[in-house]
Order: sequence, then structure tokens, then C-alpha cells
Amino acid sequence: MSGDRELPSARPGVRKGRNPLLVPVTGIFVLLLVHALIFASEFLIPVTTAVLGYFILNAPRRALARVGIPSPVAAGIFTALIGVVLTLGAMALSDPISQFVTDIPDLIDSFFATLSAPGGPFEAFNRAAQATDQVMGEPGEAPVRVQVVSNSSIAASVASVAPGLLGQVVFALCLLFFLVASGDLFIQKALQVADRFEDKKTTLMMVRTIEARLGNYLGAITLINIVLGLVIGAAMWMWDLPSPWLVGCMATVLNFVPFVGAVIGALVAGVIAFVAFADTWTALAVLATYYALTAIEGQLVTPALVGQRLRLNVTMVFLSVAFFAWIWSVMGMVVAVPLLIVVKVVCDAVPRYNKLGIFLGDATGFQPGERGTSPRPQVAEIG
Repeated sequence: MSGDRELPSARPGVRKGRNPLLVPVTGIFVLLLVHALIFASEFLIPVTTAVLGYFILNAPRRALARVGIPSPVAAGIFTALIGVVLTLGAMALSDPISQFVTDIPDLIDSFFATLSAPGGPFEAFNRAAQATDQVMGEPGEAPVRVQVVSNSSIAASVASVAPGLLGQVVFALCLLFFLVASGDLFIQKALQVADRFEDKKTTLMMVRTIEARLGNYLGAITLINIVLGLVIGAAMWMWDLPSPWLVGCMATVLNFVPFVGAVIGALVAGVIAFVAFADTWTALAVLATYYALTAIEGQLVTPALVGQRLRLNVTMVFLSVAFFAWIWSVMGMVVAVPLLIVVKVVCDAVPRYNKLGIFLGDATGFQPGERGTSPRPQVAEIG
């Protein structure tokens, strides 16, 4: 009978249970998500910073709670200390940074003028350009008008950005206060949402792992960068560079940005030295000194202290820094690695995303024979 025939479950060539719209819908979602991250950057940057700060400060808050200090008081102490540090830093560096920003056009002009001066490395190119202008020029040709842009325009641009930046800092501090003051409320809510006991246990271990890894990473990196700034400042003082302590502060801040920070700092130090001493070899020596100190820190000191805890794929770290620099500018480069750490911990804790967690890890995380399998996440061993 026709009713006894078995109907095919799917069309030929289509995998059973696979929705053909899954890939295009996922691609559209990713594009919309990236656009939303860019569009809402002024809101998401302070929120992300505050949430990361909440995970980092949870362990000190619990330590203060054990000695009788409640969470709101601890939150007030933490936010007050952060605010005082930021205020004192801004007061100490405002004048030198403003002067440096104002002098950037003159610094660039002096740099290229020194390169093109007699005896400079670009002297031959300058003569060739002048000869080309003489050949191409015609008698009686009207002179070209050149409009000189005032040096204060850069300072004015920075001043126009300052109110928005200050608003983001205040918003981040206020949100951080409320998050820390709430104690473990959000963690308890996350445990209540989970249905099974195993899910509650996994969620709790995941949160504790995030706190431990972020605290270990950022705490160690902060101390390392401060020491690096002091060492670079002393080295620039030995080179008799102008404002060596300002270069040291710059090194401390830039070293929070992986890969790019060391290169930018070395180039800035080299340009300052070239303008100050008008000597190519001295500028190259200053540049090499700066970069060598950062290379020693990056290749020896940091791996020895936090390398075994981090265990991230270097290529993914670079791509993460580049992506967040694209969508969130400088602050994106700073939060890129902490966000990648959070994603790695979540992928290790959730079995569905274990393969992505393996991909984000370094080569030491791969064990022969695990191909095609999802190993049990060992979140207790991380951090």
C-alpha cells in the first residue's frame, strides 16, 4: 500500500538536521554585532572596563569581608584609591603631555629638516627633489599658496576629546562601585539561573577561574610595567634624553598594549633623541636601548612570571589586539587580552565550546590523541 511507504526525511545532498539558513543568519548576526560594538563604543568601553575591574577586585573584597569590612565600604575604598591615582597622575602629567602634544608639529618638522640637512641621510633625496622642482617649474608661474596650520589645533582637538573621556572614566568608576558593593549578588543570580547542579558547579568554577586569571595576569603585568618604566626612564636619563621620566611613564602605559606598544614607544624615543642630538647613530642607539629593554621584559621576565598561567595562542592574541584596536581604538588594545582570557576560560568550562578553547590555547595545551574529542575542562588548574 502507498501508506506503508517510508517518506524521505530530507532532500538528497542536505545533511539531516542541518538548517540551510544557519550559516547566512550567523554571518548577518556577526556583522550586526561588530557594527553594534563600534556604534556603542562610548558606552561599552567603560562598561567592559568596570566589569573586568569587578572580577579583579572580587578577591580583595572577600579578603576585606573576612576581617569585617562590608562590601560597600570596600567598594568605596577601591574606587577612591583608583580615583586618587588617576587624578594625581593626570595632574602630574597634564602639563608635560600638553606641551608635548603642542610641540608635535615642530618636532616632526625638526625631524624631517634634520634628515634633509647637509650631511643628513636624506640630503641626496632633497637635492634631487630641488632639481626636479627647478626643471618642472616654468618662468612666471604664480607661487603656490601654503596654508600653515596652527600648532594649537592639535591641542584644541585633544581638549575637545577630554570631556568625553572624563565622562567615561567617571561612569566606569561609578559602575565599578555598584558592582563591587553588590558583593556576590551577580554570581548568585548566575547560579540561580543554572538548572542542574553540575551547571551550577561549572558556573561557579568558571567565575572563580576568571577572577584568578585576570587578577594574576593584570597584577603581575602592572608590577612588571612599573618596573620597566623605571628602568627605561633611568636608561633615557643616562642617554641625557629630555624629560626621561616622561618617557618612562609612556613606557609603562604603552607596555599594556601587546606587540604595538613597544614599537611605538621605541620610535617616539628615537625621534626625540634624533631631534635633541641631531645624530642618526645616537637616535638609533636610544631606539635600540628602549626596544631591547622591552624585548628582555617580553621574552624573559613576563613568560617567567605569567607565561605558564596565560597559555594563549600568540596569533590569536595579535588578532584580538588588532580587532579591538579597530573597533575601540587605544582602549580596545588595552582590554583585548583580558577579554581573550575571559573567552578562553568560558570555552574551557563549557563542553560545547571546548574545541574553540583548544584553538585559543598555545601549543602546550594540545595532547596527542585528542583529535576530534572534547577533553574535560580543567578549570581548577588555571591561574
